Amino acid sequence: MVREQNQRVQILSFPEEATPSELRVQVREIQEQAWPSTRVSVTPADAPTHDPLLRPWSMLLMDEGTVLGALDILSKEIAHTGRRYAAGGLSTVVTRREARGRGHGRRLVAAARETMLTQGLDLGFFTCDRPLQAFYESAGWNLLPGTVLVGGTPQVPFPSDQPGFDKVTMADFFSAGGRQARASFRHCRIELHPGEIDKLW
Repeated sequence: MVREQNQRVQILSFPEEATPSELRVQVREIQEQAWPSTRVSVTPADAPTHDPLLRPWSMLLMDEGTVLGALDILSKEIAHTGRRYAAGGLSTVVTRREARGRGHGRRLVAAARETMLTQGLDLGFFTCDRPLQAFYESAGWNLLPGTVLVGGTPQVPFPSDQPGFDKVTMADFFSAGGRQARASFRHCRIELHPGEIDKLW
Protein backbone atom coordinates (compact mmCIF):
# COMPACT_ATOMS: atom_id res chain seq x y z
CA MET A 1 0.00 0.00 0.00
CA VAL A 2 1.13 3.54 -0.79
CA ARG A 3 -0.25 6.46 1.20
CA GLU A 4 -0.28 10.15 0.25
CA GLN A 5 -1.66 12.38 3.00
CA ASN A 6 -2.96 15.96 3.04
CA GLN A 7 -4.80 16.84 6.24
CA ARG A 8 -7.90 14.66 6.56
CA VAL A 9 -8.32 13.68 2.91
CA GLN A 10 -5.68 11.23 1.68
CA ILE A 11 -4.91 9.00 -1.27
CA LEU A 12 -4.40 5.28 -0.71
CA SER A 13 -2.93 3.07 -3.43
CA PHE A 14 -2.90 -0.71 -3.73
CA PRO A 15 -2.65 -3.43 -6.34
CA GLU A 16 -6.33 -4.01 -7.10
CA GLU A 17 -6.36 -7.53 -5.65
CA ALA A 18 -4.81 -6.22 -2.40
CA THR A 19 -7.37 -3.43 -1.89
CA PRO A 20 -9.26 -4.11 1.36
CA SER A 21 -12.64 -5.70 0.75
CA GLU A 22 -14.62 -2.98 2.52
CA LEU A 23 -13.03 -0.32 0.31
CA ARG A 24 -13.71 -2.31 -2.88
CA VAL A 25 -17.37 -2.50 -1.86
CA GLN A 26 -17.48 1.30 -1.54
CA VAL A 27 -15.79 1.73 -4.91
CA ARG A 28 -18.35 -0.59 -6.52
CA GLU A 29 -21.15 1.49 -4.96
CA ILE A 30 -19.93 4.77 -6.44
CA GLN A 31 -19.27 3.10 -9.79
CA GLU A 32 -22.92 2.03 -9.74
CA GLN A 33 -23.88 5.67 -9.14
CA ALA A 34 -22.00 6.67 -12.30
CA TRP A 35 -22.68 3.63 -14.49
CA PRO A 36 -25.77 1.74 -13.24
CA SER A 37 -25.82 -1.92 -14.17
CA THR A 38 -28.51 -2.97 -16.60
CA ARG A 39 -28.65 -6.50 -15.23
CA VAL A 40 -28.24 -8.24 -11.89
CA SER A 41 -24.64 -9.28 -11.32
CA VAL A 42 -23.66 -12.54 -9.64
CA THR A 43 -20.15 -11.19 -9.02
CA PRO A 44 -19.43 -10.38 -5.34
CA ALA A 45 -19.39 -6.63 -4.63
CA ASP A 46 -15.79 -6.80 -3.40
CA ALA A 47 -14.43 -8.78 -6.37
CA PRO A 48 -11.65 -7.30 -8.54
CA THR A 49 -12.98 -5.98 -11.85
CA HIS A 50 -9.95 -5.76 -14.14
CA ASP A 51 -7.87 -8.27 -16.06
CA PRO A 52 -4.93 -9.14 -13.76
CA LEU A 53 -2.65 -9.29 -16.81
CA LEU A 54 -3.00 -5.48 -17.01
CA ARG A 55 -1.50 -5.12 -13.51
CA PRO A 56 -4.38 -2.98 -12.16
CA TRP A 57 -3.26 -0.43 -9.56
CA SER A 58 -6.10 1.15 -7.57
CA MET A 59 -5.99 4.70 -6.21
CA LEU A 60 -8.63 5.79 -3.70
CA LEU A 61 -9.26 9.29 -2.38
CA MET A 62 -10.31 8.82 1.23
CA ASP A 63 -11.92 11.00 3.89
CA GLU A 64 -11.28 8.93 6.98
CA GLY A 65 -13.15 5.69 6.16
CA THR A 66 -15.16 7.01 3.21
CA VAL A 67 -14.07 6.61 -0.42
CA LEU A 68 -14.64 9.98 -2.13
CA GLY A 69 -13.18 9.00 -5.50
CA ALA A 70 -11.41 6.13 -7.20
CA LEU A 71 -9.59 5.14 -10.35
CA ASP A 72 -7.43 2.33 -11.63
CA ILE A 73 -4.20 2.44 -13.59
CA LEU A 74 -3.85 -0.36 -16.14
CA SER A 75 -0.62 -1.08 -17.99
CA LYS A 76 0.82 -3.28 -20.73
CA GLU A 77 3.49 -3.27 -23.40
CA ILE A 78 2.38 -2.05 -26.82
CA ALA A 79 3.96 -2.05 -30.27
CA HIS A 80 3.77 1.15 -32.30
CA THR A 81 5.62 2.14 -35.49
CA GLY A 82 8.09 -0.70 -35.06
CA ARG A 83 8.98 0.04 -31.45
CA ARG A 84 7.75 -1.28 -28.11
CA TYR A 85 6.61 0.92 -25.23
CA ALA A 86 5.53 0.41 -21.64
CA ALA A 87 2.13 2.09 -21.65
CA GLY A 88 -0.45 2.78 -18.99
CA GLY A 89 -3.89 4.29 -18.88
CA LEU A 90 -6.61 5.46 -16.55
CA SER A 91 -9.75 3.39 -16.08
CA THR A 92 -13.00 3.71 -14.11
CA VAL A 93 -12.37 7.28 -12.89
CA VAL A 94 -15.26 8.11 -10.58
CA THR A 95 -16.21 10.49 -7.75
CA ARG A 96 -18.92 9.94 -5.15
CA ARG A 97 -22.02 11.87 -6.24
CA GLU A 98 -22.34 13.94 -3.07
CA ALA A 99 -18.62 14.84 -3.13
CA ARG A 100 -18.49 16.15 -6.70
CA GLY A 101 -17.55 19.72 -7.57
CA ARG A 102 -14.87 20.02 -4.88
CA GLY A 103 -11.78 19.18 -6.93
CA HIS A 104 -11.47 15.61 -5.66
CA GLY A 105 -11.48 14.06 -9.12
CA ARG A 106 -8.87 16.50 -10.42
CA ARG A 107 -6.60 15.80 -7.45
CA LEU A 108 -6.89 12.05 -7.94
CA VAL A 109 -6.29 12.17 -11.70
CA ALA A 110 -3.25 14.43 -11.22
CA ALA A 111 -1.89 12.06 -8.56
CA ALA A 112 -2.37 9.13 -10.94
CA ARG A 113 -0.30 10.92 -13.57
CA GLU A 114 2.52 11.37 -11.04
CA THR A 115 2.25 7.72 -10.03
CA MET A 116 2.53 6.59 -13.64
CA LEU A 117 5.62 8.75 -14.02
CA THR A 118 7.29 6.83 -11.17
CA GLN A 119 6.20 3.38 -12.40
CA GLY A 120 8.71 3.32 -15.24
CA LEU A 121 6.16 3.75 -18.01
CA ASP A 122 7.13 5.35 -21.32
CA LEU A 123 3.74 6.98 -21.77
CA GLY A 124 0.19 7.06 -20.56
CA PHE A 125 -2.93 7.42 -22.67
CA PHE A 126 -6.64 6.79 -22.40
CA THR A 127 -9.90 7.93 -23.95
CA CYS A 128 -12.58 10.08 -22.38
CA ASP A 129 -15.87 11.58 -23.47
CA ARG A 130 -15.19 14.76 -25.43
CA PRO A 131 -16.81 17.08 -22.82
CA LEU A 132 -14.29 15.83 -20.21
CA GLN A 133 -11.23 16.94 -22.19
CA ALA A 134 -10.84 20.20 -20.26
CA PHE A 135 -11.11 18.38 -16.93
CA TYR A 136 -8.24 16.04 -17.79
CA GLU A 137 -6.17 18.90 -19.22
CA SER A 138 -6.58 20.72 -15.89
CA ALA A 139 -4.98 17.69 -14.20
CA GLY A 140 -1.90 17.72 -16.48
CA TRP A 141 -2.96 15.51 -19.39
CA ASN A 142 -2.80 16.58 -23.04
CA LEU A 143 -4.96 15.93 -26.07
CA LEU A 144 -3.59 13.56 -28.72
CA PRO A 145 -5.29 15.11 -31.75
CA GLY A 146 -6.84 12.72 -34.23
CA THR A 147 -5.71 9.62 -32.35
CA VAL A 148 -7.88 6.53 -31.98
CA LEU A 149 -7.25 3.73 -29.49
CA VAL A 150 -8.13 0.28 -30.79
CA GLY A 151 -9.13 -1.87 -27.84
CA GLY A 152 -10.54 -5.35 -27.57
CA THR A 153 -8.44 -8.01 -29.26
CA PRO A 154 -6.88 -8.24 -32.73
CA GLN A 155 -9.60 -10.72 -33.63
CA VAL A 156 -12.45 -8.62 -32.17
CA PRO A 157 -11.27 -4.97 -32.14
CA PHE A 158 -13.05 -2.31 -30.11
CA PRO A 159 -12.05 1.12 -31.51
CA SER A 160 -12.68 4.41 -29.74
CA ASP A 161 -14.14 5.94 -32.94
CA GLN A 162 -16.87 3.36 -33.40
CA PRO A 163 -20.41 4.59 -34.15
CA GLY A 164 -22.11 6.13 -31.13
CA PHE A 165 -18.83 7.06 -29.43
CA ASP A 166 -17.61 10.64 -29.09
CA LYS A 167 -14.20 10.11 -27.55
CA VAL A 168 -10.91 11.98 -27.48
CA THR A 169 -7.55 10.50 -26.55
CA MET A 170 -5.55 12.08 -23.72
CA ALA A 171 -1.87 11.37 -23.09
CA ASP A 172 1.40 12.24 -21.44
CA PHE A 173 4.93 11.08 -22.23
CA PHE A 174 7.17 10.10 -19.33
CA SER A 175 10.42 8.57 -20.59
CA ALA A 176 12.97 10.07 -22.96
CA GLY A 177 12.03 7.47 -25.57
CA GLY A 178 8.36 8.22 -25.15
CA ARG A 179 8.91 11.96 -25.52
CA GLN A 180 11.01 11.47 -28.64
CA ALA A 181 8.21 9.45 -30.23
CA ARG A 182 5.43 11.87 -29.25
CA ALA A 183 4.70 12.99 -32.82
CA SER A 184 4.21 9.39 -33.98
CA PHE A 185 1.25 9.02 -31.61
CA ARG A 186 -0.73 11.88 -33.15
CA HIS A 187 -3.33 11.41 -35.89
CA CYS A 188 -3.03 7.63 -35.87
CA ARG A 189 -4.60 4.42 -34.67
CA ILE A 190 -2.88 2.84 -31.67
CA GLU A 191 -3.32 -0.92 -31.31
CA LEU A 192 -3.89 -1.14 -27.58
CA HIS A 193 -5.78 -4.48 -27.46
CA PRO A 194 -6.12 -4.85 -23.67
CA GLY A 195 -8.37 -7.89 -24.07
CA GLU A 196 -11.98 -8.88 -23.59
CA ILE A 197 -12.42 -7.79 -19.94
CA ASP A 198 -11.07 -4.25 -20.22
CA LYS A 199 -12.00 -3.63 -23.82
CA LEU A 200 -10.89 0.00 -23.78
CA TRP A 201 -9.23 1.52 -20.77
